[in-house]
Formats: sequence, structure tokens, C-alpha cells
Amino acid sequence: MNLTQLTSQIILMFILMLVGLMINKLGFMHAQTSTDLTNILLYVVSPCLIIKAFEQTFSADRLQMLGRVIIGILIIYILMIIVTQLVFKRVTDPNLRRIMRYGSVYSNAGFMGIPLTSSLFGSTGVFFAVASLAAFNIFSWTHGISLFTGNQGSRRDNFKQIILNPNIIAIIVGLLLFVSSLHLPTIANSAITYVSSINTPLSMIVIGNSLADVKFSRKTFDKRLWWVLLLRNFLFPYLAIVVLQLMGITGVPLFTTVLMAACPVAGIVVLFTLKVHGEPGPAVTLMSISTILSVVSIPLVFALVSLH
Repeated sequence: MNLTQLTSQIILMFILMLVGLMINKLGFMHAQTSTDLTNILLYVVSPCLIIKAFEQTFSADRLQMLGRVIIGILIIYILMIIVTQLVFKRVTDPNLRRIMRYGSVYSNAGFMGIPLTSSLFGSTGVFFAVASLAAFNIFSWTHGISLFTGNQGSRRDNFKQIILNPNIIAIIVGLLLFVSSLHLPTIANSAITYVSSINTPLSMIVIGNSLADVKFSRKTFDKRLWWVLLLRNFLFPYLAIVVLQLMGITGVPLFTTVLMAACPVAGIVVLFTLKVHGEPGPAVTLMSISTILSVVSIPLVFALVSLH
């Protein structure tokens, strides 16, 4: 993995975020526009990118490696959940405690991880990155949402969120195409290619637009959030390196999975906080600082991969 290439790509993405920030300050993108673009990215563009990644010649070795990556990711999630349950059990403020636990475990894999993986490793990288994306959706809509709703959440509704998620559907369709070695018609394939090509720039612009509305203050940033930043941006990605390498996973599967694990705090922490009528200030501030910090933390994590 070329560390210079990675750093350059991250800098490029932050430049695109600055474009989004300027668009916001110029008044070209309003709240409803941002919401609409987010839905387009999550429910149209990202599924196209996933299907495109699976349109390749079947390889039993590659499928076996994907299976090993999935097992590794499951182990990593279980360890992260256990650690956060223990580390933050003494936080008495329930709103802050659930934000800290969720923010530590769940990364912005879809919005930042997939675009970065696509830019650095192409379809091969996205092929392995979808394992992290699937795990994120499954854990986030089971363990993640339970941190906020407790036993009040409907298991049926959460199950629907997982099964009917367009990205999960795209992964299933993609796997069927990969295993059967089928190819989409040329016109459909071209349409998917065109749509998926806007994923990286549009994702970064939307993130930049969101960051423009953040207002930092002592009320919204509790000093204990630094522990979340330490876990999310540095320690948990390092945990991923150790677990995956112990399982003998190397090369692109290792880099892409670590990259997805090294992404900043997932923005959905804000939505879950609002869902239970909690104070969103700490969640918004945490997500924003984690995203800015990732320009340093992601290259550092990859430098650690090279040392192992």
C-alpha cells in the first residue's frame, strides 16, 4: 500500500469537503437538498457501486477470502462492543453514554469508507469492503439502535431495516452475479457505471455541507469524548489490524477492511439520538471532530499496517 497515494487521496477528499462547505456558505444547498442527496447516495448510488464491484469472473479463492474477512469483522465487532460496554459503564448521563458507545463502535463506512476504497483499490477493494458495510448495517440496526431505544424498539422494524436496506439487497444481487458469473446487459451495466462514478465527489460534498453547520461549544463537547476519538480513530482500527493478520488476511482484503474500520464516527449517531429525543449536540460535535481528525489518523493506521 502506497502511503503517499493514500494521504493524497484523503487530502483530495477533504478538498471536496471544503467545496461542500463553500456551497453551504454560499447558500446553494439547503437542509432539504442535503437530505435528498443523502438518500440518493445511500439508496441509489451506493447499491450501484456494490453491484458493479461484484461483476467479475468467479473465483473460489476470492469467495473463500471474503468469508474469512466476514468472520474477522464479526470478531472485531464483538470485541469493540465488549470494550465499550466496560469502558463507559460509569458514565452516568444516559444520553452521553449511548453516544459514546455507539460512536466508538460504528464508523462512517458507507459515506467515507466506500468512496475511499473505490478510489484506492477500485472494484476489487469494494468487493471486500461490502463485508464491512453489511456488518455495519446488521450490527447498527440491532445492537446500535438498542443502545438508544433499549427494549422499546420493534425487532420487526429493525429486521425490515436490515433486509430492505438497498445496500444489503445490492450485496445479495452482487453475490448471485459473482457466483453465477452472469453479466448485466451492456446498457444496464453502463447505467450502473455512470451512476456509481458520482459516489466519491457527491459523498464528500454532502459531508462538507454537513460540517459547515456545526457550531462548537463547551456545552456540546464533553472532555470524555476524547476517549471515543481515541478508540474510534486509533485503537479500534489497530485492533482490526491485529485480528485480521492473526487470521492470515493480507493484501487488498486487509487494507480495505482496515480502511473501513479506520473511518470516523458514523453520522447515524445523530439520527439515533434525535430518534429518542436526546440532546444531539455531543453527537454532532463528536462526528465532526472525528471526521477532521481522520485526515491524520487514517494514514497513521496504514503506517501501522506496514510495520506488522
